[in-house]
Amino acid sequence: MSENVSATELTSQYAAQVSADLERNAKEQQRISAEIAALQEQLAAHQRDHSVLVSIQQAIGAAPASAVPAAPSGSTTVPAPRATKKTAKSGTGKRARTKKPAPAPRRGTAGKPAAEKDAGKTQPVKTAQPTLVELIRSHLAERSEPRSAAEIAAALGQAHPDRSVKTTVVRTTLEGLVAKSQAQRSKQGSSVFYTAAAVPEQAASPQAEEQPASVSA
Repeated sequence: MSENVSATELTSQYAAQVSADLERNAKEQQRISAEIAALQEQLAAHQRDHSVLVSIQQAIGAAPASAVPAAPSGSTTVPAPRATKKTAKSGTGKRARTKKPAPAPRRGTAGKPAAEKDAGKTQPVKTAQPTLVELIRSHLAERSEPRSAAEIAAALGQAHPDRSVKTTVVRTTLEGLVAKSQAQRSKQGSSVFYTAAAVPEQAASPQAEEQPASVSA
């Protein structure tokens, strides 16, 4: 009887230990899964930030330093071969032989200046259209309420049907304006809205005073 009791106790102890180990293992799996999910979210957020920063960099026009290929230090420029005396003489002789005298100017066109000749060839200069950055700035300045990139793109597309305005390009341009403190960004839930940056009056007045001076100069 004592041997049966001891065997039963050992079995119950092993069963309790195994169940505790299983519970601990399950908790560890849950913890590691939660950490992996958090790291994946962080990685996705960093990737999104990276793409936004790259698009802002392209919109601003700044190129990374690594993108410019450096010239190799050991590269040397090879000078062009010099022409020998024989080839130089033969070349000048051929040029002298084939050269023809210039025709005499006509009487009717001799007295006309070159400006009158080119006057008929000039074409009317096309008026420069406003850039997308200027259109977005004026659109934000005209509206006090926040606007999303899709709304701005739709409004500009309706106002300028001859131009192809894409939402991705508008969003990239808006992020560039935010980076230059020329626009403000606000987030409502999962949506991002943009408004025009408030220009202080003190900063605007010196520009207004300097403008007539540059015109008078």
